[in-house]
Amino acid sequence: MATDRHPTAVRRPPKPAAALALRVVAAAGLAVDAYVHADLTLLSAGARFTGQQGVFLLEAGVALGAALLVASGRRRGSGLFAVLVAASALAAVVTYRYVDLGPIGPLPDIYEPVWYPEKVVSVVGEATALVAAGLLLRRRS
Repeated sequence: MATDRHPTAVRRPPKPAAALALRVVAAAGLAVDAYVHADLTLLSAGARFTGQQGVFLLEAGVALGAALLVASGRRRGSGLFAVLVAASALAAVVTYRYVDLGPIGPLPDIYEPVWYPEKVVSVVGEATALVAAGLLLRRRS
């Protein structure tokens, strides 16, 4: 029949330009997140290093690592790592905006019941990275 596909028919590969664009957008969102957290750490640096500064520096490093990984690789793991980093950062900033959880184990109490420009930029970067990396993962499945 004319509508039957031959079992050895070649399948079209995914469009590489779309995947590249998603990787670039995800990496950019994570890089923005890393920059904001590093900048906030440097702005609040005083004579004493606090637990919140440590958490922010850790977030900046992990987000930067995820940005570099997703930008440079086509492996499924890089997209998954980017999703996890962006989702956890977004969940943390929104939770600590609305809920005072207090200190949790080694994590300090970072409750801040206000939206300020750096926090908004961070949330936009995290949400953008989450959506782009999620779409990247979906394309690969």
